[in-house]
Amino acid sequence: MYAVVTLFVFMCLTATTHADHHQPCHSLNMTGVLSVTSCNGQTRAVGGYAYDSTAKKLRFKANDTLGLNATLTFDVLMFFEEGVFYEIDGKNQSCEKKSLQSVHHALDLPDDAKLLTPLVLGSSSIEGEGFKLNLWTGTLPETKAHYAMSVTTGCLPVSVLYLTESASLLISNLNVETEIKDPDLLTLPSFCEGEALEETPEGTVHSFYNLFI
Repeated sequence: MYAVVTLFVFMCLTATTHADHHQPCHSLNMTGVLSVTSCNGQTRAVGGYAYDSTAKKLRFKANDTLGLNATLTFDVLMFFEEGVFYEIDGKNQSCEKKSLQSVHHALDLPDDAKLLTPLVLGSSSIEGEGFKLNLWTGTLPETKAHYAMSVTTGCLPVSVLYLTESASLLISNLNVETEIKDPDLLTLPSFCEGEALEETPEGTVHSFYNLFI
């Protein structure tokens, strides 16, 4: 199934689409759960998040307390406006500060995204049995990756398919509430203050998506 989805979206991304004048929307503040699966069926990460759409800040704790059989466990606080992120070790009260080479992520549409098509999950002819979405696509120049992002008509991100030459990810946005339930999650822990910025090794691209690859 994953191979079929990947092939289908890749064909959509490389096909010539009709011109349109739709502009990408931007999401609201959110709290929820992200599920990240590679397209060979391996669960890479599942965890809770808080996202501030105005300040462009994201906290994501992968597999912190969910007890699922996923391959990655980490805690990150990302400041997209500043172009930095922190890998946080709360148990040992330590952190690492790193630069972001790409600030794109799964909870907001890039400004240059192109509307591929509106679609309905379920039935459009039976009242209450259809879910309207818009499918947006594009390419991220920093990682040379293609993406297909589905969002609701109110601009709530539902899922992202992220494709590179060597990897593919399906990211699902679950149990969403359009509020920041715990603002402290988006505050830098005191033990991280004053942390020096680590040098990025040559050829390394730090980004939200690369956390899972």
